[in-house]
Amino acid sequence: MTSEHTAPVAPRRPAIEVDVVMRREPVSGPMSRWQPWRWVLADVLPCGDPEDAESVTPDTTHEPQAVEPLQPAADAASTHWLFPRFRVELFRDDAEGYFLNLNSPQPCFWVFWRADEERLLDGEPMAVPQIVTLSYHDAGRWLDAQERVDQVAAADEVVDWLRAFVDATYQPEPKRRKRPDSFKPLTDRFGQPVRISTEKNGTGPRR
Repeated sequence: MTSEHTAPVAPRRPAIEVDVVMRREPVSGPMSRWQPWRWVLADVLPCGDPEDAESVTPDTTHEPQAVEPLQPAADAASTHWLFPRFRVELFRDDAEGYFLNLNSPQPCFWVFWRADEERLLDGEPMAVPQIVTLSYHDAGRWLDAQERVDQVAAADEVVDWLRAFVDATYQPEPKRRKRPDSFKPLTDRFGQPVRISTEKNGTGPRR
């Protein structure tokens, strides 16, 4: 008689699905001689409630779609492109990164994007989002690597969802007690340890 054992199914990480909107706008001034257009992040739009993402198969194509903005752009030549269905997951080991985001003046999404030579618009590479995050640490690592990262304010319902996760998972590390200065070793101006002797040498003061 044999018994079958099934491995426990790991719970899914909290996640939401979002659409990323990039704006292509003309460059004005002398810079336009070398760069007639530039791309900027216009918005990150949640797709339904966080619970909905658990039943949706992740999309890896993110095919762009031309869209009209809710508010007319300042420049009529600007165009908006929506890249659908990016999954934003929350990781327990990055709770501090979410905590730092929540405690910033404006909690936000960060979008890491690259110019894609395979997707052209009027002969110019399109700005294609790669990853969307709510982690301060993720954004810092990308910026340190000289990647292109833009940010946009997160919707109130996203901030509330993120705060609930942080409240349940984040535990600040206890502050270490600072060692009193009297316990620090004495060194000379060259950084070498100084030896202090309490023995009397018997020479006495000079007269």
